Amino acid sequence: MERSDLGGRQQGPIWHRKPCPAARRGVIVNIIHSVKGYHSKTIRFLNVAFDSSGDSLLVGDHQGNIYVFDLSGNRFNLVQRTMQPCTALAFNLRRKTEFLVALADYSIKCFDTETKELVSWMRGHDSSVSSISVHGSGRYAITTSTDTAQLWDLDTFQRRRKLNVRQSVGIQKVFFLPLSNTILSCFKDNSVFAWEFDTFHCKYQLPTPVEGSVLLYKVFAVTRDGRIFVAGGKSNHLHLWCLESKQLIRIIQMPAKVRAVRHLEFLPDSFDGGSNQVLGVLSQDNIMRFINIETCKLLFDIGSHEEGISTAAISPNGRYIASVMENGSLNLYSVQSLTPEGNKPPPPMFKVVEDWSKCTSEPNKLTRVASGISEWPWKSKGSKIQTRLLKLQVNTSLQNKENELPGRLNKKRLQSLLKGFGEYPAKYRMFVWRSLLQLPENHLAFSSLIDKGTHSAFVNIQNEYPIKSRKLLRVLQRTLSALAHWSAIFAETPYIPLLAFPFVKLFQNNQLICFEVVATVVVNFCQHWFEYFPNPPVNVLSMMENVLAHHDKQLLQHLIKHNVTSQVYAWPLLETLFSEVLTREEWLKVFDNIFSNHPSYFLMVVVAYIVCSRAPLLHCNQMADFEYFFHHRNNLDINAVIKEAYHLMEATPLDIHPQRMLDDFIPLTKGQYPVFNKYPKFIVDYQTQERERIRQDEIEYLRERQLAHELEAKTQEQKAEDEAWYQKQALLREAEEQRRKMLLEEEEKLAEQRQRLAAVKKELKVKELQFLDASRRRFLKYQQDQHQMELQRLDDEIARKASMRDQETAATIQDIEVRWMELESQRQLFEQVAEENAAKAEQKRIDTDWRLQALHKLRREDQDREKRYEEIAKLLHDNRVKEAELLKAVREAEEQKWEEVIQKKAQLEEEQKAAAAANEHRKQFLEDRMNDASELAEKLQREDDYFERHCDLKARRTERGVELQQVPRTGNICLNDFSASVSSSHMSLDRRREGLACQERELMAEVRRLRQKLISQSRSRHPPTRFPATKWMP
Repeated sequence: MERSDLGGRQQGPIWHRKPCPAARRGVIVNIIHSVKGYHSKTIRFLNVAFDSSGDSLLVGDHQGNIYVFDLSGNRFNLVQRTMQPCTALAFNLRRKTEFLVALADYSIKCFDTETKELVSWMRGHDSSVSSISVHGSGRYAITTSTDTAQLWDLDTFQRRRKLNVRQSVGIQKVFFLPLSNTILSCFKDNSVFAWEFDTFHCKYQLPTPVEGSVLLYKVFAVTRDGRIFVAGGKSNHLHLWCLESKQLIRIIQMPAKVRAVRHLEFLPDSFDGGSNQVLGVLSQDNIMRFINIETCKLLFDIGSHEEGISTAAISPNGRYIASVMENGSLNLYSVQSLTPEGNKPPPPMFKVVEDWSKCTSEPNKLTRVASGISEWPWKSKGSKIQTRLLKLQVNTSLQNKENELPGRLNKKRLQSLLKGFGEYPAKYRMFVWRSLLQLPENHLAFSSLIDKGTHSAFVNIQNEYPIKSRKLLRVLQRTLSALAHWSAIFAETPYIPLLAFPFVKLFQNNQLICFEVVATVVVNFCQHWFEYFPNPPVNVLSMMENVLAHHDKQLLQHLIKHNVTSQVYAWPLLETLFSEVLTREEWLKVFDNIFSNHPSYFLMVVVAYIVCSRAPLLHCNQMADFEYFFHHRNNLDINAVIKEAYHLMEATPLDIHPQRMLDDFIPLTKGQYPVFNKYPKFIVDYQTQERERIRQDEIEYLRERQLAHELEAKTQEQKAEDEAWYQKQALLREAEEQRRKMLLEEEEKLAEQRQRLAAVKKELKVKELQFLDASRRRFLKYQQDQHQMELQRLDDEIARKASMRDQETAATIQDIEVRWMELESQRQLFEQVAEENAAKAEQKRIDTDWRLQALHKLRREDQDREKRYEEIAKLLHDNRVKEAELLKAVREAEEQKWEEVIQKKAQLEEEQKAAAAANEHRKQFLEDRMNDASELAEKLQREDDYFERHCDLKARRTERGVELQQVPRTGNICLNDFSASVSSSHMSLDRRREGLACQERELMAEVRRLRQKLISQSRSRHPPTRFPATKWMP
């Protein structure tokens, strides 16, 4: 098995060597998308879709990368990066290079694979889009989500219609039926509706299965011809519906391993005419099984439990199956190698027949035997034929190149096969015809003709041609309308339905092929038919009459003798294409030969039919007999007619041969159909105008008749309404009288009830007043009780607050008394200090007097000593001034403090917050007193320094006095005594000073201790209370 890794490449080959799909269960190649890097990983593929040819594949992965794989050219190409996962893909649009992708943001985008550009962006869904269905013409698309389905015009990319449902009834899928204008909608409640695309009217609804199956439809599939509809869900049963009869025709039970069906898709076959027989069923075990819906046999399966399949898509040509695996990779299978007969050598086409004459005389029987015994394998057979024909085409010379046909067929070989067996195999006849006629299959052009609707000339065709099958009638009407829209002559040609009907019946499941076959027959095999319109083609009939005159003059003379012209014996065969005189098998055999030869062979077949009917025609003498003969089936060997036609083609002289007058076969052009205007246009236009005028007159007449009927109906209706109105009026009068009597009775009853009601109201009013009075009294008593309780509560509150106020007042008085005692003790202390200072000052004054006396005595002896005494006196004076100032300051401070105490006492009586302020004032006062005491100590220290200096001076004087004592003088005794007295006084002053200092320190310590004690007692009795800030006034 070939493995291909896309990696980071944007384009390249899919496989590097020719794959061998038979090596491993039909897998041609396994494709993965890995990313190399620090963390290597594999990007998962999500969706896959084929184009209309089946040779190109569109794949989307989890990261929004869209790849196109060209299987015939072995190339892949990265065409778009959407940057978000895709939920659905469609690659079968009208423009082959464009594709649709539904993204995770609920939008649908259209891109071009060649330019890689965004073509359009469509929005409108509110949930993720699960499927995209494209019309056969490629011009319209239906996108389906769980809550809505929307129809888009792919030419303008505008939304045309929107299907909304109730939230309780969700949508499973909405899609187009193949090759038709029918839309099928499937809902979650198992209801299936078919809608007409042109008018959006509901055509039919499939009935609910009568078996009472609990199968809930989840997945659906339709054959290519649109006849069989298959539905499955969470069960191993499949329901097969026939859409023509709207009946459930079969229930298929899958193997027991299958518990639910996830995907359904038919496997196409080029030679089954669209009636697909092989169905692919993907179940919950990730294995896709392919079964035959007719024989219910399992043909083959793909996938396994180890390599499960997530989703799959089958190419329209039936050659490939692309499956997205559970591991995120993509497998491409070859259908040919998966079939059981694909790996066997192909058997011969036909068995050897011993008797050749039997073979030629009974070709139908030989075909049935061959198809029943040695039939080709259903898929390998086609490839075998194509392989052989391909080799023949390679070896064909340029001279035979015009014999090459589409589908790898060769016209010469087909003609030799036809001459050998007389007809083509029934199974491959449609394929051979399509190849011989070289049909272009212009889907777009045909859709444009179909979109024009039903032509006015064929609106009431059922009246002229009452066909039992409504489907056949509808296909005939559409085909004829398309022909009329293509060329106006066909709307005026009366025999065009007869000419087209056999092909419509043959190709009713493929309207495009039916139209193109009829158009090809008209263009090539009906040459010069419309030159003498509306008369029969006299020129063509003359050619056949000349050929008949050349080969059987006696028969022609017999016909002329009885006035039987070519319009009687040839024109009925031409305008009906032998459909009235031949059976189905004979007609198919004849047209096998007509399509394989020159267009003139068709005219030769008509002449050969007349020549082979020579014996019965010579016995006819009446015109009615001749007409009946050429409009009904006759006992005639069709093989002899065909041989006679070939003989006439060879034996007819060239000057009268129809081949000289008719052109060679020219197929229809691709893309657009050729212009067909080989008819007298003015006659057709005139008839068209006349027909339109008649139609308008008929419409006007019908409209007037309808108006008359409507007026008559309205008159009858108005008359009936008048009668009904009079009857109603009489009934109303009677009812009115009865109602009046009833009203009088009711009024009397009402008056009595009112009286009783008034008495009851009065009684109730009295009771209400009594109740209100009792309530009022209870309420007043309740209010009195409340007032008493409130007064009691207020009294208690007043008493509690008075007791608290008394307690606070007592505590404040105690604090004031304690403070008064403290201040009194401080006053006494300061008075004592002041007395001591005064005593000291007095002692100093006495000492100074003594010193002055001593100095006065010494002045006489020494001027210097007198000067020193003057200085001492000055110092003493300064000391006295300072002592007076100190005493004055102490008194002023005491007076100020007493005034403040009085003010605070008055303020405490007025306010309840004076305690905290008193404490702060006390602290400030103590600090001031400590500052004053410290200042006094400093002054005393300075005095001590002064006295120390004075002592030093005295010591020096003493020394000098000792020196003087050594001098023998008289009168020195007094001086020595004075010095001793001075020394003794100095010592006494020092002792007093030290004692005062000690007492002061002890007093300050006692004050601090008392203050700490009072503070602790106050805190224990009254916790601290926050008072507002108080501004102290000086």
